[in-house]
Amino acid sequence: MGIDDQTRSPQDHTPDRGRTGPLIDRPLFFGGEVFRASTYGEWHPLRIPRVSTATDLSRAMGWLGPDQYRNCPRAKPAALTLWHDPDYIAALQAAEAALEVDSETRTRFNIGTHSNPVFPEMYRRPATGAGGSLLAGELLAHGGVIYHPAGGTHHGMPDRANGFCYLNDPVLGMLSLRRSGVRRIAYIDIDAHHCDGVEHGFAGDMEALLVSVHEARRWPFTGALGDEGGGNCFNLPVARGLNDDEMAYIRDHLILPVVTAFRPDAVILQCGADAVEEDPLSRLSLSNNAHWAIVRALMGIASRYLVLGGGGYNPWSVGRLWAGVWGALNGYEVPIDIPDPARDVLGALTWAGSPKSRPVLPHMKTTLRDLPRNGAIRDDIRRDVATLRARDVP
Repeated sequence: MGIDDQTRSPQDHTPDRGRTGPLIDRPLFFGGEVFRASTYGEWHPLRIPRVSTATDLSRAMGWLGPDQYRNCPRAKPAALTLWHDPDYIAALQAAEAALEVDSETRTRFNIGTHSNPVFPEMYRRPATGAGGSLLAGELLAHGGVIYHPAGGTHHGMPDRANGFCYLNDPVLGMLSLRRSGVRRIAYIDIDAHHCDGVEHGFAGDMEALLVSVHEARRWPFTGALGDEGGGNCFNLPVARGLNDDEMAYIRDHLILPVVTAFRPDAVILQCGADAVEEDPLSRLSLSNNAHWAIVRALMGIASRYLVLGGGGYNPWSVGRLWAGVWGALNGYEVPIDIPDPARDVLGALTWAGSPKSRPVLPHMKTTLRDLPRNGAIRDDIRRDVATLRARDVP
């Protein structure tokens, strides 16, 4: 991996090949101030603070000390060409420098659009997220747990931006694991939107298992139940209103059995926070408890575990959910009453232009844990899970 001068050289963190134990003895939290100090624009869904809120809440809860925190390195352009087209990387850098693009660049690379706007950190921010996933692939060579909430940009394509994602850090992280000698990788995605970029990168690779649970008839309109991606992709589109009990059924009857049968060397979970009820860009109805239960359930299946962020467009719901992910990875239970510093973090959040359809409920400013959102398990969930379970696991 190539990283710039803000951190060590690649040789400084090359895994010790002679080490017999895990390289990472405690979970690591990857963050960075570029995620606090940048925004996609005044009215873009990613105008809100997300990684910084999760970081601040984790610290305020007493869960995150300096010994477990690492700044993400910014990947050098050459490192990004592990999967991305060099001309596209150059276009991103040029657009950041000029703060504009011409029509040819906009058409060819899909930047400077409403979804993928030009903004002052449009290269540095995604390159830092990508650098975190590349570094995680190296550090996990001998085992461990890494949490990288700035990762999870699963829509990015090799030669163009796509769905708010300028780069595809999950693909880069998986390729980095492969360079570290890790072969069988299980990638699980519970974002409300299908992981079209990751499937583009790994469809047909029988040493990579892809499991995606996403809202049906939601952008990017890929990931149909019958889309097998050459045999290694298990796509479960779900109808609006997905509840906690249905997600628990999916977890226990699809995700865990398929991943366990695959016998992975590494597990990657893309833990997008946009499937919760308060998110403005989906119509699913999960509580954050459903995500945390999946985080815990996947621990220990493989000796290497990387948890990424992803979608999430309500600052309170995404910050609370992602802070709870870090708590779950460290074995902490989310208390009913949170300390005053954590309430201060939540109380300081604002959401300009928040949709009236997704009001900020009082408990979101005073607690981390949602009330469970239970409900009946619909017949189509049972049917579609059974269809996927009938398939062979690579």
